[in-house]
Amino acid sequence: MPLRRSTVRGREFGDAIRALLRAAGLTNRAAADLLGWQEAKVSELVNGKEGVTDVELAKLLGLLRTPPDEFDHLMALHHDAHIRDWLQPTGSSTTDRVRTLREHEKIATEIDGWSMHVVHGLVQVPDYTWHLALAKPLPEPDARALTENRVVRQTAVLDGNRKVTIYMHEQALRLPVGNASVMADQLHHLLRMSVRPYLTIRLVPTAFGPHAGLAGDFDRLKFKKIPPIVYVESEGANVFLEDQVSVDRYDTVLKSLDRTALDEVQTRKLITDIIGEETRDDQVAQEQLQR
Repeated sequence: MPLRRSTVRGREFGDAIRALLRAAGLTNRAAADLLGWQEAKVSELVNGKEGVTDVELAKLLGLLRTPPDEFDHLMALHHDAHIRDWLQPTGSSTTDRVRTLREHEKIATEIDGWSMHVVHGLVQVPDYTWHLALAKPLPEPDARALTENRVVRQTAVLDGNRKVTIYMHEQALRLPVGNASVMADQLHHLLRMSVRPYLTIRLVPTAFGPHAGLAGDFDRLKFKKIPPIVYVESEGANVFLEDQVSVDRYDTVLKSLDRTALDEVQTRKLITDIIGEETRDDQVAQEQLQR
């Protein structure tokens, strides 16, 4: 059978098999010996390639004591791992909606994100994320899980091992989320983060008017040895785009945002100005309450 091309699905499949082998304390050769296979067959699976039937894959997953949900997920991926572009509907069999994104962020060398209406997830403080989750609205347990998972993602991505550029619209910083204390913490967090050498934050000012990012939020991920991908998140699904035509269109949007957005110094000044405005508004409100 032909080898599979490297795809988002194929990489997730191979990474999952590798993780299961590691958890079981088995090498490719040891697993192959236990199943009476050639080592190359296990290696092909780890690399997301063709080479085994569903029955053979089930035997390997059984040997590795794969949990039922993960078993179903990997069997489904095995059928489709050669297909480019991946739409993951909400409520699908995917056990972890951010799993695919998290695994690709981990191997990315460069991430460029755009957020129109709210602060980008990679630079949100937990209280800000919490209030956004409740506004969806999500049940408190789900909101708590989303907040905790986002902190884990931030820690992994913002570790200095990749270049991260975040573009946001000015209005994203002016939308009140939570109370005044939450917003103050969020805005000051952006200022603190903006001086990290591997992280660039740039704002598109409201005064500029229409701009290339009006179609919606997205992230582009670049890698050392595989083509770039684009991630788009919506209420109904997560979408991973891999075809070159689609990725090129988002590259064009990013180039336009780069020309449109304020530079880093101007961005920090605008954030500082917004903090000053918020502080003055709070003082005026308190004075009016005291009258």
